[in-house]
Amino acid sequence: MKTKISLLLIALGILLSCQQSNPGTTKIKKGMIKVTIFYPNGDGKTFDMDYYSTKHMPMAASLFGDALKAMSIDKGIANAAPDEPLPYLAIGYFFFDTIDSFKNAIGPNSETLRADVPNYTNIKPVLQISEVQTVE
Repeated sequence: MKTKISLLLIALGILLSCQQSNPGTTKIKKGMIKVTIFYPNGDGKTFDMDYYSTKHMPMAASLFGDALKAMSIDKGIANAAPDEPLPYLAIGYFFFDTIDSFKNAIGPNSETLRADVPNYTNIKPVLQISEVQTVE
């Protein structure tokens, strides 16, 4: 039961972050591509949110240029069950119009982004690419 509640709260958080990713400048539309980067929690895992939000994500946005339509960050603060550890320390989101625009943006920049990861975490990120399905 605790796991189901946790998963529901994670899903709700993701949905809300998508809808609020860049208020007033970009409306997330159905069919956009969302690249989600999960940073799982675990023993000995560290994450520097200040570096991630002020250096890494702005660098990624700069490298992606106009292909990037929106981005947002979730900072994990609690699990739904008070006695269970946080599942993710952070989750980053990038939105693109198409999978091709994402591939073209990431291709020449993947090594630069990967090389920066040790500056903010010792976690191996987990990446998922999704098609956004907007609920209105």
